[in-house]
Amino acid sequence: MRKAGHSRLAEAFAAGTAISCVFGHYADLFETAGAQGGADDPTDADTEEILRGLLLELIEGHLSDPELGARHPDTEKVLMEARADLTPRPGSAQGSMNLARRTLNAATTLLGVPLLAPIGRWASGRLLKRDLAQVARYLRRGEPDTDRVTLDQRTRQRVRVAIGDGPAIVIAHSLGTVVSYEMLHEFPGAVPLLVTIGSPLAMRTVVWPRLRPRPPQTPESVSEWLNFWDRDDLVVSRPVLEKDVRANSRGVLPASTRIDSDGLWVHGGHGLTHRRNRQVSP
Repeated sequence: MRKAGHSRLAEAFAAGTAISCVFGHYADLFETAGAQGGADDPTDADTEEILRGLLLELIEGHLSDPELGARHPDTEKVLMEARADLTPRPGSAQGSMNLARRTLNAATTLLGVPLLAPIGRWASGRLLKRDLAQVARYLRRGEPDTDRVTLDQRTRQRVRVAIGDGPAIVIAHSLGTVVSYEMLHEFPGAVPLLVTIGSPLAMRTVVWPRLRPRPPQTPESVSEWLNFWDRDDLVVSRPVLEKDVRANSRGVLPASTRIDSDGLWVHGGHGLTHRRNRQVSP
């Protein structure tokens, strides 16, 4: 802001008087009580099937990229191996344990993708599967608490409380884009701007058909929606949201823009955060 000639605003921003920034934290809702870092989160056969579909669509989406082989030839090979891990072999068992083993094998194989290897984010396929399974668990609409409030409802409520009554600019990333999208359909306040980053909202096989309400459309509270994606983001296979989301009554659609990140792990901000040696909410 200072370099752009807005020194007064920059000082007010640094002092916390120009804008109020809040973080809708819900990661603890997905943790298993008493579990250690490598422990499995609770899953069932339905969740495993959603996770399998999520992994398959991610893989197929990137394999359909005509430029992938030229940009990342080794990545293409690993993606094909991971797809094979998820495909039942003739005569193989079809039970939930076999499905869980296939998704774990695929997650382990994906760690061989050169774009993932340098970051050290996951120590094993089990940890990668746990992170990806959060989307599946949210969309499962299960895991009720003692008050019969499901995991997805508790997650949206955390974000709703963080936003307050509005107006609010909402910046959401990854699973947070799904949570925010659904929460904003229930939000009575004004949202001058919604920003989504690395969003899986348009994943046709797994995410898009399970969004609520249907058909998927821009929440009425949103006045402008900017969506950003990186073509090297292995977690986003259908990045252009305006092709799969209808406009609200004011004609507002997502406006998707490709960016080229300079970090080793383009889906999240972890590489950039660590390199700058500062704390930024993920």
